[in-house]
Amino acid sequence: MIRAVNDLLLAIRQIHEAIRTEVVATTEQNSLSSLSEVVAEQAGDTIFAIDRVSEEVLLQHFAQLSKRWSFILVAEGVGEDGIQVFPPTIDPTQAELIIIIDPIDGTRGLMYQKRAAWILTGVAVNHGDATNLSHIELAVQTEIPLVKQHLCDSLWAIAGQDAQGERYNRITGERTVLVPQPSQAHTIAQGYGNISRFFPGTRAELATIDDELIERTLGPIKEGQTQAFEDQYICSGGQLYELMMGHDRWIADIRPLMETYLNKRGRASGLYCHPYDLCTELIARQLGIIVTDEYGQQLAAPLDVTTGISWIGYANHAIQEQIAPTLTALLEQHGLLKPAL
Repeated sequence: MIRAVNDLLLAIRQIHEAIRTEVVATTEQNSLSSLSEVVAEQAGDTIFAIDRVSEEVLLQHFAQLSKRWSFILVAEGVGEDGIQVFPPTIDPTQAELIIIIDPIDGTRGLMYQKRAAWILTGVAVNHGDATNLSHIELAVQTEIPLVKQHLCDSLWAIAGQDAQGERYNRITGERTVLVPQPSQAHTIAQGYGNISRFFPGTRAELATIDDELIERTLGPIKEGQTQAFEDQYICSGGQLYELMMGHDRWIADIRPLMETYLNKRGRASGLYCHPYDLCTELIARQLGIIVTDEYGQQLAAPLDVTTGISWIGYANHAIQEQIAPTLTALLEQHGLLKPAL
């Protein structure tokens, strides 16, 4: 159990707001070309100029946080391995907590001012190398809005308690309670949902599986009609948000399963979803959303910046029952998933 968890929640929310304020100010004052400049290739991901802004604020505030809690910070862009201990004098094995954070999830959409990004943080008691996503007991995610966007949301959850949310008006400073509500629909028909295929290299194969899933579930398309819709939001935290707010009914990000497909064609694996991208999935689960790995099990990836994760989110059990068996069968049929033992 996390010590003084409510105090820690408040502190993390304040850190998120500081990052949001600084990043929004930077996007208002700088050109798209300067924000999208590649400044490094480090453990976890490509680092863009806009990422450095959030990292500087992050480290300043987490140094203050370490006066009350000792922790291992896991974050993309923090050193070469994505790990830093606070306070620096403590033995990592003696640190009280592991805090995993993505200072800007959805960098690409934000730096081009196409889509809001998110600050993601998950906190777990330190269980050493065995600590994984399933151990996270506190999760917070905060929206970084576009320059033209005056409303932005934040959501949080403590394990065993109801998820909560807030909507903030950047113009008036007003804060209102936000009540997330996942979709209660019993079918994917006429709703949003998709297999993620953000980047070149595997889009054709993933789109084929997506189309086959829809046809097997809903039948052939009728003339002049459509059956379902998709939204390729290049942001895992944003995808979780869309599920939590009832906008999407299902999401499947199975990029790591495409490795064999790519290797056979002599191609590199590309960019995957990492543990820091899903460190707030506790919030979704507290709301009743089912979040699993490719085998239908709870996510249990280690808290690092390199492990590739496949994940599937279903708004409710009815949606899971409608498509999970078919999706599994299709993944096996396409040679992407070995049958579970």
